[in-house]
Amino acid sequence: MDRRTFIGAFAGGLLAAPRLADGQRAERLRVVGFVSPVTPGPRDAAFLQGLRELGYVEGRNIRVELRFAEGRPERLPELVGELVRLKVDVLVVGATIGAREARKATTTIPIVFAGASDPVAGGIVASLARPGGNVTGFSLAIGDGFAAKWLELLKEAASISHFAALWSSSNAAAANYVKELEATARMSNVRLDAHQAASPVELDDALATIGRSAARGLIVMPSPFAVSQQDRLIRFAADRRLPAIYFAEEFADAGGLMSYGPSYRDTYRRAASYVDKILKGAKPGDLPVQQPTTFKLVINLRTAKALSMTIPQSLLLRADEVIE
Repeated sequence: MDRRTFIGAFAGGLLAAPRLADGQRAERLRVVGFVSPVTPGPRDAAFLQGLRELGYVEGRNIRVELRFAEGRPERLPELVGELVRLKVDVLVVGATIGAREARKATTTIPIVFAGASDPVAGGIVASLARPGGNVTGFSLAIGDGFAAKWLELLKEAASISHFAALWSSSNAAAANYVKELEATARMSNVRLDAHQAASPVELDDALATIGRSAARGLIVMPSPFAVSQQDRLIRFAADRRLPAIYFAEEFADAGGLMSYGPSYRDTYRRAASYVDKILKGAKPGDLPVQQPTTFKLVINLRTAKALSMTIPQSLLLRADEVIE
């Protein structure tokens, strides 16, 4: 999908430029590169929306060059390199793996990452307060105690005692999530089986193993790979009639039972504010890495009905959004 098609489809013409009146001088056109490790979707549209809210208009004062790896991380070096050769004014990258490739590719072009899981542990920045160099951005690091909530919420929703958890090495923080989930399972006297998948072949094996097991619930943990496999994961849970909880609201929107986590759309929209600051002269290394500010519990009652589940009223009252 090319840049113009994406803007039309997902941004609804938000950055379309009106014609300049006679004698009106055009503003300086700045070029922003955007590389996503996954496919076009609501997160990228949120970034474009953020630019629009700050007064940027496609073709008048900004041009956005969008590139998508379509769930194939091996394409990231090529896509990042392409934008570096274009000498964009700012390079925006999604996820930790995107930030790593951008950091390798340039030490001069300002880089803003959106959605890195743990940028310090991932070696992207020196610290959150003073990232240093040419990199800053918006983290999705969720801290201790968060992973346990996925198990607790799904257990409350479905009253089950045997869970499967799917994680990916494409997320630098995933191993910590697994440790936390395993500790919570022991304390809660339930069984948890953890399965790793960072490629389609590994996912085939993991899902086949889960399907043969006695697990009655599925926890899908954050990773760019999981995002790229969203439809397949939701379909698997539906076919196996497994109550499942995911880390991002897009999964519940697309038919997953539940999601709990920081709002990716909000994170990408906020990333536009750092692009604006940098275009106005700020140095990325002086801009502190921002943490998530919006967390959402979303429950899809249509999916619950398809699974013959009754979600407790106490849980529905705590939900930020209920899809009926």
